[in-house]
Amino acid sequence: MRTRKLAILLFSALLGSGCVMQKTYDREHQLNEQLQAEVQSDQVQIQELKDRLRVTIEDSILFPSGQAGLSRSGRAILDKLVPTLQDASDHRIEIEGYTDDVPVGHHLRGKYKSNWELSAARAASVVEYLQKRGVDPARMTAAGHGQYQPTDDNATPEGRARNRRTDIDLVPIDKSN
Repeated sequence: MRTRKLAILLFSALLGSGCVMQKTYDREHQLNEQLQAEVQSDQVQIQELKDRLRVTIEDSILFPSGQAGLSRSGRAILDKLVPTLQDASDHRIEIEGYTDDVPVGHHLRGKYKSNWELSAARAASVVEYLQKRGVDPARMTAAGHGQYQPTDDNATPEGRARNRRTDIDLVPIDKSN
């Protein structure tokens, strides 16, 4: 909730300075409200950023350890997001996978040579699942970042867990061009 209040304050400040159009702010706020109502979990965070709405899901809820196939709980979380993602036809959907810095284990190296490949495969799995659920594939992209954009210190188990995540960003499509 603190992040949401901070995001609202930030958006208010940007509106006052003329950096964000009122219509865009209203739409982002509406999407945030929808997503907040659909997803109630400590393992899912929703943030209103300057140019996008970001849904961050811990990989432990989306994927079994070391795998790119979605878990039952992961599919359930994504199913809750589908109505809003379908409704947000005025937004691109960028799905980005991240890992910690622990190298891929020997048992996985036959399938994923690196964390980068694992993170990309996980992002692609989310895209494929959302497409099967009716989200327009023309609006989606998948990217893997491996361990190269951590949000926390990889020195602790808690930090590594926070770094293993998938972001789903809703980015407004600029139709003025």
